Amino acid sequence: MVLNGNNIQAMIFDLDGSLMDSMWVWRRIDIEYLDRFGIKAPADIQTDIGGISMHETAIYFQKRFGITDSLEQMKADWNQMAWDHYTHDVMPKKGAKDLLHECVRRGIRTGIASSNSRELVEQVVRSRGMFDLFDTIVTGSEVQRGKPQPDIYLRCARELSVEPAACLVFEDIPDGIAAAHNAGMRCIAVYDPVSEAMDKEKRRSSDGYIRDFTEINWQ
Repeated sequence: MVLNGNNIQAMIFDLDGSLMDSMWVWRRIDIEYLDRFGIKAPADIQTDIGGISMHETAIYFQKRFGITDSLEQMKADWNQMAWDHYTHDVMPKKGAKDLLHECVRRGIRTGIASSNSRELVEQVVRSRGMFDLFDTIVTGSEVQRGKPQPDIYLRCARELSVEPAACLVFEDIPDGIAAAHNAGMRCIAVYDPVSEAMDKEKRRSSDGYIRDFTEINWQ
């Protein structure tokens, strides 16, 4: 994929499944967490909760599975379960760090817009030596509505002081692509094995498609 750097003032990255190879962690956590309550994780769960915030996911779990723990307890449990994976096992998608360094070289501002918790987002980018490559990080707990609503991307653009039309987003699921478009931004779909079944829709709804960031070239 060829990008014209003159038309891009900011790049905004979804974290899980887009910037990082991490969606497998959440599938594993869903299975292990529901197993505590004697519930088998349904096959459609990742499709249902993709893009929404951790708080919204906790509400979903309460309603669908009858979990009686508090929302705060549920989120704390999930953060604890994910912490070790995000520190030691989760890695950036191929070519991601090189792209971020190129953004710095070109003066293109960079942000993360993630439905994940701030604790985990900051932990994984610090653990991979990438924290200083981002100008801002916005998480789902800081906006009123999750993806596919545009709130998180609009807030990220405001914090970057860049107009939405000058932002390029990288997303791995259709709801995220819709959120970027609803914010008035262009969006490149990123391949992820967890959302492979959605590839046809991702290609159709996005402004471009890459398997990893090594496919990015500049004019």
